[in-house]
Amino acid sequence: MEEAEKEPKKDASAEEFVALSDFTASGSDQLSFLCGDRLLVHARPCEDWWWAELREDMVGYVPASHLEQEEDLEDPWQDVEYFGSYGNLKLHLEMLSDRSRTEAYRQVVLNNRDFLRDKVVMDLGCGTGIISLFCAQLAQTAKVYAVEASPIVEYTRRLVRQNDCEDVVCVLQGRAEQVQLPQRVDVLLSEWMGNCLLFEFMVEAVLLARQRWLAEGGVMWPSSAALLLVPCQAHSFYTETMTFWERPYGLDFSPLQPLAQQEFFSKPKFSHVLEPQDCLSTPSEVLFLNMYTLTVQDLEEMEGQFDFLVDTPGDFHGFCAWFTVGFESLQPGGEAVQLDTGPFSEPTHWKQTLFMLDSPVSVHQGESIRGSIVLRRNPTWRRHLSITFDWVHYSPSENQYKVSSSPYLYWRY
Repeated sequence: MEEAEKEPKKDASAEEFVALSDFTASGSDQLSFLCGDRLLVHARPCEDWWWAELREDMVGYVPASHLEQEEDLEDPWQDVEYFGSYGNLKLHLEMLSDRSRTEAYRQVVLNNRDFLRDKVVMDLGCGTGIISLFCAQLAQTAKVYAVEASPIVEYTRRLVRQNDCEDVVCVLQGRAEQVQLPQRVDVLLSEWMGNCLLFEFMVEAVLLARQRWLAEGGVMWPSSAALLLVPCQAHSFYTETMTFWERPYGLDFSPLQPLAQQEFFSKPKFSHVLEPQDCLSTPSEVLFLNMYTLTVQDLEEMEGQFDFLVDTPGDFHGFCAWFTVGFESLQPGGEAVQLDTGPFSEPTHWKQTLFMLDSPVSVHQGESIRGSIVLRRNPTWRRHLSITFDWVHYSPSENQYKVSSSPYLYWRY
């Protein structure tokens, strides 16, 4: 930035660019931004550093290498990578081995087999087709349209033939917004949930399929979904990522701790296993989705509130999240089925998601942690999102309030 000695003026012909990755400013004249943010570039005083605007009151120098114009972006849905990952058996083995997940769908079909008989079903994102086979064999449905966009679909067709279900199960390859069915369906089934419920946003495909192919009065399974949250301890993870750097092998490596904090705590920890005793309060439902009324536009930003009363004193290392989905019963007096991915239920392949604070906070019984969680869909990379926690820690014994905010980029690739 040596060639740019003074602040450039804003330019009416500014061009819009998209951030390809995060950037953290190291000087007062630089501008921090997150991957997917849209910036207006007003001036290019040198090859490597440009003068840009993120919002009305946020301007500064940004590295040109981090920006790209939208028309030059390749595959903002990352379909090649996303669907490609489902083209091999690794993920399918993980999902099929998850008995809690697979048995929940099997139980839904069994509990509602009288209703499903002679009905038309769509199984969206069918994978290997196991739910479609449950419908055909256990409920004697009239037709099942098994829709899958990944390369595994060729094997799905073989599995349908191998299990003598080709007269009932019709396997179709394509995305929800592209595939064509010969008729509307009575039931739309899908296993669309990702980490922290929404990650990868397969739920959008389900909503598009609902609009295009679900008959009036048709059934959605899951029928509802909820995101749950709890403040928690995470001593093991904190020790292995932060405390480790204090004196490894008798040497002082503490200068690496700020780097470790940025690397390990700025993004969520996937597949975390939360021990029930590490919950500092009773879990709370912060989001609820009605799958009959949820819209694609709703997915752009969702906000939930929480108000936790600390009942277990300890070190508040962060928040832990998981989800539940519910399947309404269609049998008179029948029992609804729920799949719970939390720490108090049978383990699932989703496990839980951990959001670490910058540093632990000591909390005591009777104190409160109240605030909000906001999930914002990435405006460019559509399978990703950011999650921000804003909260207040109140200690009644000291009559003190501490206000905090923690943003996280939910980005796997």
